[in-house]
Amino acid sequence: MPHHRLDGGEGGVPLILGPSLGTSLRVWEPQMGALALRHRVLRFDLPGHGGSAPGEVATVGGLAELVLRLADAQGWDDFHYAGISLGGAIGAHLALHHPSRVRSLAMVCSSARFGEERSWLERAALVRDKGTTPLLEGARSRWFAGGPSPALLDDLATTDPLSYAACCEALARYDLRADLGGIVQPSLVVTGRDDPATPPSHGRELADGLPDATLVEIPSAAHLANVDRPAAVTAALEAHLRAPVTGMGVRRDVLGDAHVDRAIAATTPFTHDFQDLITRYAWGEIWTRPGLDRRTRSCITLTALVAHGHLDELAMHVRGALRNGLTPDEIGEVLLQTAIYCGVPAANSAFAVAQRVLREEGR
Repeated sequence: MPHHRLDGGEGGVPLILGPSLGTSLRVWEPQMGALALRHRVLRFDLPGHGGSAPGEVATVGGLAELVLRLADAQGWDDFHYAGISLGGAIGAHLALHHPSRVRSLAMVCSSARFGEERSWLERAALVRDKGTTPLLEGARSRWFAGGPSPALLDDLATTDPLSYAACCEALARYDLRADLGGIVQPSLVVTGRDDPATPPSHGRELADGLPDATLVEIPSAAHLANVDRPAAVTAALEAHLRAPVTGMGVRRDVLGDAHVDRAIAATTPFTHDFQDLITRYAWGEIWTRPGLDRRTRSCITLTALVAHGHLDELAMHVRGALRNGLTPDEIGEVLLQTAIYCGVPAANSAFAVAQRVLREEGR
């Protein structure tokens, strides 16, 4: 059984946190204060890492089985899962092959494929021969965009070489690109904009392939984004775990079922990809970001639509603004502001559209 730690109240919602290769469960320490408030959090160490005994588990599936054993020992039929890098890959395997066990998935600085097989096998051979010491200098620049964490570098220095090499072989064999569509759980993908190991393109590939994914890019963050930018990553995780949302769910919340149902019914093979783009990127990535509430996003959207004269879209988003909690008076204030910065003729047309919509809505 891997070394593990439990935090949070016994009645909390089960949450398992997976570490990245070369680190211990303390890689999640920056998030624990927030996550343990509502969750019963289980963190674990990979074989030969942290407090876990050495073990040469050379497949992601084998590592996932260790996690299931931990969950079974707690009596957890299902759980939320978040993992960094290799830890994220373990979560993706669980979500795909044991879907009834995983309520939601978060992959932080992770990937569907971590580079070429040969490079991982070469690293495994290096570590078997010389230990993990040759990796320390590269880890400083790869893991951290800001100042390095001595404790996490110590984790790497003290990791059992044979266990580390086996994890490298697991990553060499791991390729989930063709299977992402089978992961149906609400998913959060977090990428560090300065991550050289799993750059933003890896996160984009995950978000494109996962049917129900939200993508959050964190600036000034490298491979351990949750250590570089703890507040930003914690906020994204809290929003995801509090009520995992989907692009389609947000689209329906803001625009209403009737509008979305009409759009779906009118979708043709020619427009299918465009509708999918709107749902995943506009609603699943921008409107779900934790940095602004929906009222504020409605104000910004109304202003942009007035500025560009998109009056049909404006009518739709006036209705959306009402659903997001704006009052008619507040909508009027937004449009009055546009008269100065977008032009009086644009605002004049916008007021006419908004007045019609408010009348139709009985407001």
